[in-house]
Amino acid sequence: MNSANLLDRVLSKVVKKGTLMVTHADGHASTFGEPTDGFPDIKIRLMDTKVARDIMLDPRLGAGESFMDGRLVIKSGDVMGLTQLLRANKPWERGGSLLKPSPIRRIMGRFSAARESINRQKSARANVAHHYDIGNELYGLMLDSEHMQYSCGYWAPGTKTLVEAQTAKLAHIAAKLALRPGQQVLDIGCGWGGMAIYLARNFDVNVTGITLSEEQLALARTRTEQANVSDRVKFELIDYRDMAARGDQFDRIVSVGMFEHVGPPQFETFFSAVTQLLGPDGVMLLHTIGRMGSPGSTDAFTRKFIFPGGYIPALSETMAASEKFRLIATDIETLRLHYAKTLRAWYANCIANQTEIEALHDKRFFRLWIFYLAGATAAFESGGLCNYQIQYARNRKTLPITRDYMAEAERNLKSDSS
Repeated sequence: MNSANLLDRVLSKVVKKGTLMVTHADGHASTFGEPTDGFPDIKIRLMDTKVARDIMLDPRLGAGESFMDGRLVIKSGDVMGLTQLLRANKPWERGGSLLKPSPIRRIMGRFSAARESINRQKSARANVAHHYDIGNELYGLMLDSEHMQYSCGYWAPGTKTLVEAQTAKLAHIAAKLALRPGQQVLDIGCGWGGMAIYLARNFDVNVTGITLSEEQLALARTRTEQANVSDRVKFELIDYRDMAARGDQFDRIVSVGMFEHVGPPQFETFFSAVTQLLGPDGVMLLHTIGRMGSPGSTDAFTRKFIFPGGYIPALSETMAASEKFRLIATDIETLRLHYAKTLRAWYANCIANQTEIEALHDKRFFRLWIFYLAGATAAFESGGLCNYQIQYARNRKTLPITRDYMAEAERNLKSDSS
């Protein structure tokens, strides 16, 4: 049986709701599924006979590279609809799974992922540069205009815009930090400074942000000066391990969207460093993409093109690493669909700014980027991904014994901004 016939056989088992028409390179077309409310109808064309083979060898990498190269063309619908159609037919919570890479590709993938996830300091900086130093202009076109948050927003009922969702996320996290006047705050993986600026504007605290991205560092400093908070906010290009080694200590630590870059071999190193950096009455809020099930592995497409060295942690392995350093998990929240909404907003911004993004990079990069965003959206809507917010304390008596203070702080922040 050739690759085209194998692909048809697999798709016939996957697509039941919504429709997918595949026109192969030899001109023959196959249609799968039935029209269903809430599921898209998609038509694609495979431009050469190798596309089906590449997808069968490694579905996500093969489809992604074929789409990037213009060898998999979407004739009706879009790539967001295509990924939604495939993943929504096999939702994670119902035991669904999509086609896996071939056995030899899985073995090679596990070996490569294990090697890349070591993430020693030299490789960590290179991995960060791969993703974040591709140009601040791209992120300016995609992210919210006020805070430039490249992480999951918080879509409370009534939230309408990306700016509102990201402002709400910052307030949600700030409330969990239980900040007090005069405290020293560390932001590990500070991005373009949005969190640090928000905390300095709304609380009488001093914030130090650290990053491994030179592009982020430069813009974060500029944005801090524009926000008139440079007297209380500073940024450094430094690894968290080096900061811990030099003996710095803080009252509060926040880390948003950075733990995904640490890698399992460095989990204990991360929490050891955090414990050294956190004062005896300190509190930390860790916000990370996570797996809802057991530990897994990073797919080849993501490792190759998006986050080399990246790894999405399961809650179990995160807790297993942190508990070895007597960090008390005082609160854990699972955000299920918030990132899917955020990704759809980023995707819409990229589609609206396609001409500008292609001018900054090229058409192939644009297709790469929207494939990444579409695949991630499907993983949060129907796959096994979510976000975890884990609050840690070093002293069981530091925080109030009920969660009421969080809601009160959020209400105050919301009323102050209105």
